[in-house]
Amino acid sequence: MSRDGANGFRTCMDDADDEALKTYFQNRAQSCEEAVRILSAEVRRYGGDPETSGSAAGALHRTWVDLKTALTSQDNLAVLEECERGEAAAVVAYENALREEMPGDLRALLDQQYEGAKRNHDRVRQLRDQARHGVKAI
Repeated sequence: MSRDGANGFRTCMDDADDEALKTYFQNRAQSCEEAVRILSAEVRRYGGDPETSGSAAGALHRTWVDLKTALTSQDNLAVLEECERGEAAAVVAYENALREEMPGDLRALLDQQYEGAKRNHDRVRQLRDQARHGVKAI
């Protein structure tokens, strides 16, 4: 979830043509990378082996973001629309994960990261809506 988010925000950063958006996406990618680091440490603490790459669905989505923005001449609205789709998928992935049985401290960590994913989604949706109405994104 968080690894796909970090990779997705980096793709959006590369595809956006607005410096403020690039900075926003870079900041969100770094935040997601920190979430990956923390969650990976928890997985190891419980004897698991954390994933080291994002999902196939995440990779496919990033490829689609690249293709769509190439076809729309690096249109910030197109980047934001695809970023919003990716963040919506992240929210659903966290919701699904939180339906599973797990120790309380791990649930608390996932709850915290889930709230962050919802904030990311809401902010990207807000930026997307502003771009649709011709308002400078950031």
